[in-house]
Amino acid sequence: MLRTRTSRAALSMACAALLLATSACGSDEPEETPATQVRLYGTDGNMLNSYAAELKDRADLVDGMKGTTPLTPLAESFKERLLAVDPKLGDFLYSAESYDAVVISALAAQLAGTTAPAEIAKQIVGVTTGGERCDDVTACLQLARAGRDIEYRGVSLTRAGFTDTGEPATASYGTMHFDNQKIDDSKTEFVGAGEESGASTKAPPRGRKPRDGKAKDAPLVLGGLLPKTGDLALANPPLAAGAALAIREVNAAGGVLGEPVKWIEGDDGTNPEVAKATVASHVSKGVQVIIGAGGSGISRAVLPDVVAAGRILFSPSNTDAGLSAVDDKGLYFRTAPPDSLQGRALADVMLRDGPRKIAILARKDSYGEGLQENVRSELEKAGIGADRIKLLTYEPPADPKTPVDFSGTAKEIKAFGPEALLLIGFAESAPAITALDDAGVDIKH
Repeated sequence: MLRTRTSRAALSMACAALLLATSACGSDEPEETPATQVRLYGTDGNMLNSYAAELKDRADLVDGMKGTTPLTPLAESFKERLLAVDPKLGDFLYSAESYDAVVISALAAQLAGTTAPAEIAKQIVGVTTGGERCDDVTACLQLARAGRDIEYRGVSLTRAGFTDTGEPATASYGTMHFDNQKIDDSKTEFVGAGEESGASTKAPPRGRKPRDGKAKDAPLVLGGLLPKTGDLALANPPLAAGAALAIREVNAAGGVLGEPVKWIEGDDGTNPEVAKATVASHVSKGVQVIIGAGGSGISRAVLPDVVAAGRILFSPSNTDAGLSAVDDKGLYFRTAPPDSLQGRALADVMLRDGPRKIAILARKDSYGEGLQENVRSELEKAGIGADRIKLLTYEPPADPKTPVDFSGTAKEIKAFGPEALLLIGFAESAPAITALDDAGVDIKH
């Protein structure tokens, strides 16, 4: 680098006098700042083994990526039962929550003594609180048939029951790591969140006990509203397997109200219009409880239709904290915990690595922006200044086959120079990683 003819000593004195503490002092050009390595972090929407495949020939870019997802340590016996339903299952994300959503719906209908959605809804919270503890489908159904108050503890619902608003009071999160282009289960750590005192203490109304254990309005009909297609389709296999396993085990235990529970498939398409059409079809076929949607934004879009039809929407994977206060007429429930809990877990994972500047790139919808805000809040509480946190969003594509152009965003991230980048999205967020690589960002492995 060229130097001026002024002596070094004179330059030093001038710098001191002018209080110029810059690397440019003593040279015609500024010293180049070494490139900052960026570590990637993810959330439940992209912390899946199938996510790496979205990067195709650059799948190794995910190696070293960390993230969190609602995750309870799953017993090997449960995994084996899921694999019996779907031998090709590569992930178990939200399978436990899907299983529990179906089981809780079945138990609530049995206790209500009817398949009328409004009466089932009155029993759902109570199924998880304040009664005789049971954790096996057969045992729980036997108690419910006898009209006994029960406290179901399932696969995902282990510490406490539902709050008054119909969601878990506590949650378990898994801290996950990508290595060799897949999640390394040996590195997964589990952390709890939430307070058991938040569980409801209200007693449910006493349901009617059908004569001879049979109800005139049986069978109970559940309809799927799961992401078989669209941006969230990579998460569908475990969701579908969990629901199918629960239906199989409930019916093996004698069914509900004297008849086998009926299941009708349905796609939410990760698209409001597709989901609305599925809801309309389910209503026309007499579905009382709709299991879904996969994404929080999709549930927000269809909930008015579900409520207007007097049906129940029960999601195993919605995490948007704003849904806790939605006007649902008591007909919306979820087994997935709200992002107000996950925000703390995600912030903790990132802060362990000591980054001083953090960028958060999120889907522009209720899930993405809601979780982004929760993480930002937790980071600031931990002492990361607002000027050291950069928030960015992107519009998810209307057609999942059309990739999002992240080239401009990648340049913006590079200019900001973060040491950590959190990606909040689904399969469509994968091109952001390749765009960073194309922009010359040094991704840490």
